[in-house]
Amino acid sequence: MAGCNQRNDSPPMTAASPSKGQEAASSPPSTPSSALHVGEAARTRTEDGASSSCPLDNLKHLPPGDNKWGHLSFNTTHTVLVDVSAFNTGAALVPQRGMDVWQSNVVKMPCSPSSFMVVKSAVMKQPTQTRRWDVISKQLSALARKKTASVTDVEDAIFKYNPKYKGQWSFEALSSFVKIVPKAENYFPNLFPKMAALALSLPEHVKKAIPLLKRGHSASITLSQVQISCLLANAFFCTFPHRNATASSAEYHAFPSINFTKLLEHWSQRKNEKLRAVLHYFSVVTDDDKKPKGLVTFERRCLTDMPNWRICKETMSKLHVTSRGTIETEGTGLLQVDFACSRIGGGVLGSGLVQEEILFLMNPELIVSRLFTEKLADNECLIVTGSQQFSRYSGFGDSFEWAGPHEERLHRDEWARLKRRILAIDAVNFKQSSDQYNMTAVTRDLNKAFCGFKGHGHDEPDIATGKWGCGAFKGDPQLKAVIQLMAAAMARRGLAFFTFKDEELKLGLERTHHLLVTQRTTVGKLYGLLEDYCAVQQESGRSHVDLFQFIGHNAGPSRSQL
Repeated sequence: MAGCNQRNDSPPMTAASPSKGQEAASSPPSTPSSALHVGEAARTRTEDGASSSCPLDNLKHLPPGDNKWGHLSFNTTHTVLVDVSAFNTGAALVPQRGMDVWQSNVVKMPCSPSSFMVVKSAVMKQPTQTRRWDVISKQLSALARKKTASVTDVEDAIFKYNPKYKGQWSFEALSSFVKIVPKAENYFPNLFPKMAALALSLPEHVKKAIPLLKRGHSASITLSQVQISCLLANAFFCTFPHRNATASSAEYHAFPSINFTKLLEHWSQRKNEKLRAVLHYFSVVTDDDKKPKGLVTFERRCLTDMPNWRICKETMSKLHVTSRGTIETEGTGLLQVDFACSRIGGGVLGSGLVQEEILFLMNPELIVSRLFTEKLADNECLIVTGSQQFSRYSGFGDSFEWAGPHEERLHRDEWARLKRRILAIDAVNFKQSSDQYNMTAVTRDLNKAFCGFKGHGHDEPDIATGKWGCGAFKGDPQLKAVIQLMAAAMARRGLAFFTFKDEELKLGLERTHHLLVTQRTTVGKLYGLLEDYCAVQQESGRSHVDLFQFIGHNAGPSRSQL
């Protein structure tokens, strides 16, 4: 998807640090009937007039108790990187044993004996081939033995096992960041040796091959938070082989970048704040008293049976719409939508700093998904269960600021995963806003949203979302809202829609939803209305036709209720 690093998919999930009252120890209570459609739900009336929207507490949340997942288990589509037997008997997390694999369907690890590099030495006149991990180990061990390490020490070590990039890579962002941080807050020279030691421990903690989550295959990976921290420490020190080339012929051209080279180069105020968040994460995971001890699951889902939207008989689901609150705070306990790039994480390791990138910075464990998740296809999504929030923030884009540590208070499920579930779905990125008013694009985004919204069990929560695919992706907020209403109705799940201070969108969506509910408009009929709307919009040329007004004039009785 072009332009992911520069996109601005509407304001972020939050613009301020959450209050203590919002960081509740458990999610709002689960509502057994919340999956029912609005015709069977209690309706509320607001000062804005008639409304079929419901209170947030009426939506179905993840329950505070166990989810009845049963024993942790693995199968042909679920890889578990910890010893399942030990976990199920209550023992400490133990890495699952396995053998090194150097194949195209797994992550090629920096510690693999199959990874080689050419080394020039003063003793041997001819360049010699040596195991790359031997060079990495030597350099990071030297760093780890130091009480303090400078950015120059870090840079010199990285170039020893990435010699071809000397003169190409810059560590200006990291160097400038360490220089300008006040002395009282500058713990980074003490942190770098700890991070080096963490990276070196990779062979001790990850002993089984990590499969790639490739296009066209539904599969999942569960790994420990300690394993994630080892992998991310290696990403910081740029140790992953074959992951620096970006040409279309490169082995991993369809995957996001994982080595931190772009984050560490070319200083900017954005990167200054990003590094605060990233290095705070490493300060926690290298502290024996604070390091997290749970599991995280990354699941790629592929939608194989596309709905025939024209004949769908489902009617509108529950809706809570508000111009206040945020997805990750008020939406706690719901399936939280990441306004994603098809290459997961977007510009988190570059200059991007909007909703998805901020989410990944506050929950850095999400970054590891870039290691093994191939670019999402039009019928695919990624769901992450159990990631931990480590930081707070304010603002977005150029106004983004790291606002300090976050104290995690969520409960864990039976698989030791925090009760946070994040859904990454990428909307179409339009070159011109007028390009979206055709049913090919509409149907594509309907299928994409449905792929993520579709439930796969009895304990699925309702959905927290907002202005998905707007901003630099040029999506029409009204059209994207209606698309998500339809996908949620098809999935029989309620929707909490956060308009991010857009009061006009909030009122329009609330009134449109009320009309669709009172008229018992089906998804199929609404799809037909969108076909008509796109035709009218195309005929109107550059003149914009308001979708909510169009629905009001065509979905209800002869007299508009909008």
